[in-house]
Amino acid sequence: MALPLKVLNRCHWQNGLYPLFRPPVGGCSPSQYSSYKRPGTPPDKTPPWAKINFSFQKGIEGIKTHFGRLAKEVGDHLRGPEGRPLEEYLLEQTRVTWQFRSEEDLNKWVISSDTEIGGKSEVYLKLGKNNQSALLYGTLNTQVPRDGETRYSGYCSMRSKPRLISFDRKEPYDWSNFNCLHLRVRGDGRPWMVNIYTGPYFSHQQDDLYNYFMFTRGGPYWEEIEIPFSKFFLSSRGRIQDQQHELWLDKISTLGFTIGDQVDGPFQLEIDYIGLAKDRAHTEACAYEQYEINPKKKSTGGL
Repeated sequence: MALPLKVLNRCHWQNGLYPLFRPPVGGCSPSQYSSYKRPGTPPDKTPPWAKINFSFQKGIEGIKTHFGRLAKEVGDHLRGPEGRPLEEYLLEQTRVTWQFRSEEDLNKWVISSDTEIGGKSEVYLKLGKNNQSALLYGTLNTQVPRDGETRYSGYCSMRSKPRLISFDRKEPYDWSNFNCLHLRVRGDGRPWMVNIYTGPYFSHQQDDLYNYFMFTRGGPYWEEIEIPFSKFFLSSRGRIQDQQHELWLDKISTLGFTIGDQVDGPFQLEIDYIGLAKDRAHTEACAYEQYEINPKKKSTGGL
């Protein structure tokens, strides 16, 4: 764990990498999801009404789309949890959450790099051979932008979009029936960080993120990686928190992959599918020590 902790500690979010781990913002482009602005960038003085792009035809199509989603939601709710019979839902042992077989599957993800802060890393996402996987590739460049404020650079990422239901309401994933994340990937031997973002209950938790590291072995062969959810540790703004707690499996918003090992050069990660598994032999809830903050002094009986 020396290497992962070293990498994480070098990632000073307030000096460059923090925009990568912020929750997605509305109205962003398909390839970027950060509202970060480089130091010295002039403010956008465009009036709000000038940004409105009204189309009557798109409005009618939007109404049809949202009411269609609403009808599907009602039908799924009457059918059972997540639109399946209750018995099937309770007995489910594995589930494929994301797979990559078409451009529609790729559109459920966004990519980002340090170009948002003036860096020179490049990242691309496309379908793999025979349209049977997603290929995330690019070049990592740790050259720091010369803006006088950014201290570290060199990262690329891929992140899922939040699941939207009717009228663009966010619907979190409920993974409480499983205890492991299962991936089938083919990497180039470089370490990656797996990030899980949960919907916060309070505004001060909006920067909370659960992380764990994924080490690829390289070579031409596929590998299946299983990560228990109990291994994910809580961080906020890139800082590992002293007070750790279990991952909220019923409030999963997004999942992502980040490379930032401070090694210049090309990288590649091919993903077949991302799924969930229930390992009945794994009973651990949280792998990390629980610290009591400001514990009350125990009564000594006057001694």
